[in-house]
Amino acid sequence: MSAHGHKHGHDRAAADHEHDHRGCGHAHPEATAQGQDKRPQAAHAHGGHADPGAASGSCCGAPKSCQGGAGNDADGVVDPVCGMRVDPQTSTHRHDHEGRIYHFCSARCREKFAADPQRWLSPDPAPAQEMPAGTIYTCPMHPEIRQEGPGTCPKCGMALEPEMPSLEEEENPELRDFGRRFWGTLPLTAAVFILAMFGGRLGLFDPDTRSWVELVLATPVVLWAGWPLLERCVQSIRNRSPNMWTLIGIGVSAAFGYSVVATVAPDLFPESFREHGRIGVYFEAAAVIVSLTLLGQLLELRARSKTSAAIKALLGLAPKTARRLREDGSEEDIPLEHVHVGDRLRVRPGEKVPVDGTVLEGRSSVDESMLTGEPIPVEKQADDSLIGATLNGTGSLVMRADQVGSATVLSRIIQLVAQAQRSRAPMQRMADKVAYWFVLAVLAAAVSTFFVWGLLGPEPSWTYAVLNAVSVLIIACPCALGLATPMSVMVATGRAANAGVLFRDAEAIERFRTIDTLVVDKTGTLTEGRPAFHEASGASGFSADDVLRIAASLDLGSEHPLAEAIVDEARARSLALETAQDFESVTGSGVRGRVGGRAVVLGNTRLMADTGVDVASVADTAERLRGEGASVMFLAVDGRLAGLVAVADPIKESSAPALAALREAGIHVVMATGDGETTARAVAGKLGIDSFHGEVRPEDKAELVTRLQARGQRVAMAGDGINDAPALAAADIGIAMGTGTDVAMSSAQVTLIKGDLRGILRARELSAATVRNMKQNLGFAFVYNGIGVPIAAGVLYPLTGLLLSPMLAALAMSLSSVSVIGNALRLRGARV
Repeated sequence: MSAHGHKHGHDRAAADHEHDHRGCGHAHPEATAQGQDKRPQAAHAHGGHADPGAASGSCCGAPKSCQGGAGNDADGVVDPVCGMRVDPQTSTHRHDHEGRIYHFCSARCREKFAADPQRWLSPDPAPAQEMPAGTIYTCPMHPEIRQEGPGTCPKCGMALEPEMPSLEEEENPELRDFGRRFWGTLPLTAAVFILAMFGGRLGLFDPDTRSWVELVLATPVVLWAGWPLLERCVQSIRNRSPNMWTLIGIGVSAAFGYSVVATVAPDLFPESFREHGRIGVYFEAAAVIVSLTLLGQLLELRARSKTSAAIKALLGLAPKTARRLREDGSEEDIPLEHVHVGDRLRVRPGEKVPVDGTVLEGRSSVDESMLTGEPIPVEKQADDSLIGATLNGTGSLVMRADQVGSATVLSRIIQLVAQAQRSRAPMQRMADKVAYWFVLAVLAAAVSTFFVWGLLGPEPSWTYAVLNAVSVLIIACPCALGLATPMSVMVATGRAANAGVLFRDAEAIERFRTIDTLVVDKTGTLTEGRPAFHEASGASGFSADDVLRIAASLDLGSEHPLAEAIVDEARARSLALETAQDFESVTGSGVRGRVGGRAVVLGNTRLMADTGVDVASVADTAERLRGEGASVMFLAVDGRLAGLVAVADPIKESSAPALAALREAGIHVVMATGDGETTARAVAGKLGIDSFHGEVRPEDKAELVTRLQARGQRVAMAGDGINDAPALAAADIGIAMGTGTDVAMSSAQVTLIKGDLRGILRARELSAATVRNMKQNLGFAFVYNGIGVPIAAGVLYPLTGLLLSPMLAALAMSLSSVSVIGNALRLRGARV
């Protein structure tokens, strides 16, 4: 487990009651028959804090009869789950375990105890390791920003997220808060917008009253719903790091502040600024900007929450408990975090291997596909190694724990994924730089406008100064700038989905067009990912069908994927199968038994040698089949070679044309697989891949990606297994097959729904079109600002007497937004 995950498991008991009292203790295992704790009320073993039960009232919503407090054992018994003192005469929550009656403060504690009594009665200390004082949060755009606990980034204002999520992590508190603010004020935004746009026609209020009604409606939107946005604006100014929040905060404040002054003190404005009987106000602009910004944040936070899904899925692979063998031969189930190096553990059929270790007793086949990506289970016997979180087959194993906690293979993969995710360059770096100078330029223009009009303008000069400065700020309000990239991303994402490509975020769309190298996994990416019959060949008078029929009859008693492929082919050919007798699985070599009264052996070269069967006559055929990427099994009947059967993982029909198209587009393809060099060479030869690597471990794939990046190449990684997750996260673009594992899809920025590599070209073309569209949108936004800001500042006034009122400034701002949206919608017709 990772450090974070280990801490979570270790403090699990305390976390269950975190809302009531952090650090409440477990019952001591030496409790009396009534569950009394004979220990003094001392500090908690985990946290070192005094038992809060002494000061608090009820635990877990318990009734008053379950009051905690200092006192001796005669005052009551101890709840073994939360450590609260309970009066056994009044408490109705009890449970009988191994002849002892335990009392609880609430039904919830009783249910927890009944589900796993050993957890609360024998809490072994977790292995000693360095534990963080608290969860560390970091900024997804600025990984160097790290702090204990949630917050916002001082550089960009984005919400920080935990470096290592937990399985029980609740919904993002900022997502919940923004959702409440958005939905709670959306009706007010709609009302003020309708009133501002159509209030005159509706005739509900006179002009002055309508301004006051809009003020009442817009105030909670701006000052409550928009408060986090204004805070980030102030923070950006305080930290001298102008960004998009600076623009949004200034724009909202300018529109709202100007409108409040126009409503509360309309006499400050000259009569020429009255329109339809009142001074123009722009409460609707401020409210709509706040609501749109909150909506954008909700969408972004939901998308960002998925970035931790890969790590959560990996954490979920590990079993929660292990079965430990005691010295006296008895067995007990213990939490995984209580397993120590050297412990003897039993792995029963169908269970997950708890930690990394070595087989001591027993034989079984272990499905390691969840980590290796290879579909064929591996036979295990004494002295063979086991990987934690892999799935045991039908046999029972006794193992020794060699690696626990963060030292296991699964934990290292988790750490690699987390590290790679944090090392990606943020997409908005360029936008931040542009925003920095844009904000400074707008502020400089507004300040210059204010003083020029105040000192040199006609009377009332300072009133004109305020109005024109506000017009500059309003026309520069970042609606269009804020919509420029999100609108393109939204449309492009929908268009890509129609083409069978799922982009996880805007960063993936922006970066995909730069890819020049593609690293691909073999199993499940280039191939189907499941064994299929390849060929049968007879010898010594046996036909190919004879060999297939006998082999399939023997394999009817096996659950091995290779056996399933042979049996399926025999049934497809309508061959008459017989029931095998005396079936026996030979670990790591093959199977044997009797079919039709004859002794039959099916297995590899080693099993044939042990049986005394000479396979030299079919050696050339076997080597040819291996060169084609197939697994070869020899069949012997009554001690005589009958032939061979080959099973292979077939190459997808789409792989060859897809790779040819990628090479034509100038993308260099590299294959990395956990298979042996012979198989890797055979598959690479069939597909025209000139660069390949065999026998590659998960960490090797990530290292290969990093090595290519160090040469200046822009690398995409395509894979479908959990073993590909670190490389998918480390690559500039991770591409997962939609037919693969959830972890692979969560680690990747792009998912090909149908697992067709031709989708990579479609994604690359759409990426280029989308980035062009983004640049066009930003161009529209800056053109409007470039023209509107000087006009709003009054540069045309000496020549034409024209001033751009805040109302026209808001209209220009709206037009820029409309142009951005309209241009983005053109992506729906993009050819990919």
